[in-house]
Amino acid sequence: MKESMSFSGNLEQDTSRFLRLHHCPHTAGHCLKVGYEAERLAARFGGDPDSARAAGFLHDISTIIPNQDRIRAAWELNIDVLPEEAAFPMIIHQKLSRTIARDVFGIENIAVLDAIECHTTLKASSTVLDRIVFIADKIEWDQAGRPLYLTELLEQLDVSLEHGVFVYIDYLWSRREQLKVVHPWLAEAHAELSVMLGV
Repeated sequence: MKESMSFSGNLEQDTSRFLRLHHCPHTAGHCLKVGYEAERLAARFGGDPDSARAAGFLHDISTIIPNQDRIRAAWELNIDVLPEEAAFPMIIHQKLSRTIARDVFGIENIAVLDAIECHTTLKASSTVLDRIVFIADKIEWDQAGRPLYLTELLEQLDVSLEHGVFVYIDYLWSRREQLKVVHPWLAEAHAELSVMLGV
């Protein structure tokens, strides 16, 4: 992967070029939007804007690996594969993105790597940076149309970052019977936030 292009050291340019080189222009645009939204949220909620922006730029970098190849790639990279991820390979892209960010882009900041790794599901004992990148990804929705949860999520962000995060976590939790799988990290994050917020 690394041999496929020269790296400038400018993360915005490099992530965008890398994704476009691997025929993922839609993801390139999405990652830039998430990076800048994460930077804004970090400034608002006391996070580190540089780390948030970097994690946002890289969070979906593993889109270059086709869905049908992701579990095999995870095994080859010695990534722990949970049963839920084996059943629904799309969801392991967050772990693959962490590895690509580290091994291809040279990211050494553990907080950034951790935020990338849980940007889809969140996890228990999440940090402010984890929550910022998680919620930036949900605000900058990469599918067609306006997501049903967005208005409430933005309103609850005026209460706190955690209230905003919980809107999306609870949105998924209330629809868990319709989900392909319920990732254990999501279940743990929902339980923890429910107690934290007293809901």
